[in-house]
Amino acid sequence: MSPRTTPLEAAHREAGAVFTDFGGWQMPLKYANDVAEHHAVRRAAGVFDLSHMGEIAVEGPAAAAFLDAALVSRMSALAPGRAKYSLLVDEAGRVLDDLITYRLAEDRFLVVPNAANGEVVLRALQERADGSGAAVEDRTEATALVAVQGPAAQDTLLAAGVTDPDAVRGLRYYACVPTEVAGVPALVARTGYTGEDGFELYTAPAHARTVWDALLAAGEEHGVVPSGLAARDSLRLEAGMPLYGHELGPETTPFEAGLGRLVEAALRSKDDFVGRAALEAQAAEPPARVLVGLKGLTRRPVRAGNTVLAGEETVGEVTSGVPSPTLGHPVAMALLRPDALEPGVPLEADVRGRRAPVEVVELPFYRRG
Repeated sequence: MSPRTTPLEAAHREAGAVFTDFGGWQMPLKYANDVAEHHAVRRAAGVFDLSHMGEIAVEGPAAAAFLDAALVSRMSALAPGRAKYSLLVDEAGRVLDDLITYRLAEDRFLVVPNAANGEVVLRALQERADGSGAAVEDRTEATALVAVQGPAAQDTLLAAGVTDPDAVRGLRYYACVPTEVAGVPALVARTGYTGEDGFELYTAPAHARTVWDALLAAGEEHGVVPSGLAARDSLRLEAGMPLYGHELGPETTPFEAGLGRLVEAALRSKDDFVGRAALEAQAAEPPARVLVGLKGLTRRPVRAGNTVLAGEETVGEVTSGVPSPTLGHPVAMALLRPDALEPGVPLEADVRGRRAPVEVVELPFYRRG
């Protein structure tokens, strides 16, 4: 089966994109240079096509109560115009996806799953909604998503033209507001996956090119460039943000992935939800593995899948790793046995049969000023 394409396919080709198959979608991996795109986001801003992400509408008077039962977090506590990061788990407490949910109105929510898990999340929500009174509808094909991320993101968005600039300036983190951008309707959200300030613009596919072109034109004087998945991955890793299929998945518990507080808040605030009993059992036991940051002590890159060793003993595995363009040395995240974190335990990553010394450091690797 051929990968799906986004409404911005032609724009990417015109910009000289190198493509890759990601989650069943043909997506730009990079344009001229992924490291330059990474630096542009840290110093100015990058514009990303995120139209491969899923969009699922959950609506009706019972929508909030339904999402409380279907997801880990308490979505009924969200005020309209706010968003929350949460998890979808099965009855065994296995993570099916991590996602963001926006409350657009009292009876309207927008759930945004990862691209590769869109169908899994849609199917799970539809099954769980049966008899609940909530309506679940896939809006992925009817939605395009463009993001602008970086220190110049707000100035770039305002220069592109928004109907209500004061609402954009005052938009809080994990909040959204409907407005117009470059003359077309858009839902503007302030979340992000790069460690920088930034905005996500949800619009109709027919309007995606208008928004894309307007952002790049408005940001040209700041050094804003189109940015692909390679830069997005190195940016999110520096910011210590998990990626499903790497730091999160069915074989990794939320407690191992550092999301125990999110689960514990749900256990305190909700009587019942899918997976509650299994998550309670997980919470009662120390995690078998812990997600940590690793700093490479040589220039040899540490990559996902590399074994982590303490002497000759395997103590874990790298989940993600890149040479950090911002910091100038390799960084990685890894799931390690807790005993490997004792002070004075020297660690090495097995990089294709060669040892690369690493040390455990606090996450995230990078924090914006």
